[in-house]
Amino acid sequence: MITLIKNAELYAPDFIGKQSVLVINGKISKIGDVDEDAVSSLGIDYKIIDAEGALVTPGFIDPHVHFLGGGGEGGFATRTPEIQISDLIQSGITSAAGLIGTDGTTRHLTSLLAKARGLEIEGISTYIYTGNYDVPTPTFTDNVKDDAILIDKVIGTAEIAISDSRSGQPSVHELAKIVGQTRVGGMLSGKAGITHFHTGPGKGYLSILHQLLDEYELPASNLHVTHITRSRELFDDAIKLAARGSFVDITADDTTYEWISYYKKNQGDLSKLTISSDGNGSLPKFNEEGKLIGFGVASTRTLFNQVIETIKAGELSLEESLRLVTANTAEALKLEGKGVIQVGSDADLLVLSKDTFEIEHVFAKGKHMIESGNLLVKGTFE
Repeated sequence: MITLIKNAELYAPDFIGKQSVLVINGKISKIGDVDEDAVSSLGIDYKIIDAEGALVTPGFIDPHVHFLGGGGEGGFATRTPEIQISDLIQSGITSAAGLIGTDGTTRHLTSLLAKARGLEIEGISTYIYTGNYDVPTPTFTDNVKDDAILIDKVIGTAEIAISDSRSGQPSVHELAKIVGQTRVGGMLSGKAGITHFHTGPGKGYLSILHQLLDEYELPASNLHVTHITRSRELFDDAIKLAARGSFVDITADDTTYEWISYYKKNQGDLSKLTISSDGNGSLPKFNEEGKLIGFGVASTRTLFNQVIETIKAGELSLEESLRLVTANTAEALKLEGKGVIQVGSDADLLVLSKDTFEIEHVFAKGKHMIESGNLLVKGTFE
């Protein structure tokens, strides 16, 4: 299938002007002037999208989604549901990394892998992490290194919990072994080999990760730390960790654009910052005694909405805002051909109204998923 998107204001994510984009077999074949007559003369099916008055950006990459649902801290009735393809696509997400979370007993890595493969068949690009909150952490094989080498979709380990009453209360040495094994597994398999950390509200903040970098020969770039907006103190610590070379991640909520503004004003390294949705994870609320007093379900749509709010707030440029959910995330997870619009990259594209930023079209690996605001693809059981 051939698709030509013409008259687009192209953000790749850097602005490169008004361009046409030619997509052939799921890849970006050409950027620039494209001869429509030459395309039509090929005698095969093609589609033309006139993007006059619209912006074209890379599809968003979400590094933290609970494909199988999450939660359960309030008992079996508080388990959240599985993600659906429509949730992701309508949020502008064309690539996502799935993880388990708190419950590694009734939610299994094999189920996570199956769900990721199902979502891939439905149209988006998917990846997964081995492990969960616990240390020792569950794996497919005997260890996280072998998982990264032998399981095609495993790009790292997650979400290892620190500063949280629900964590496995790991020592710095135990964390160093996980980070080291994950890194080597990534090196030998050509993947990110990244360890993705859940950060709780504990007063230790990120001190155990600073200690890890101080005491062990492990690169900071193999750490990706999420949920960093629980407190100003934690966020300041995350800025310090990013200055050492680690990636840090904001979980999208209705204050995200304010935190991003604070990050920039306090000289945070924007190239190390990402945003995730925590999609279909639970949002538990605990009192000071650690008792669950309420919970909600995280929505992938919050990610898209907060990127738009950040753009509208004007604290970051459009290019800077887009990088937080495209190029930066692709760099953190070492996803080649993702997060950018360039010849040879996957045709993961969003067409957004220039005036309202509403989604007009979504393409995932060249497959048309949303057309003129209408969802074209639904999950098998939706």
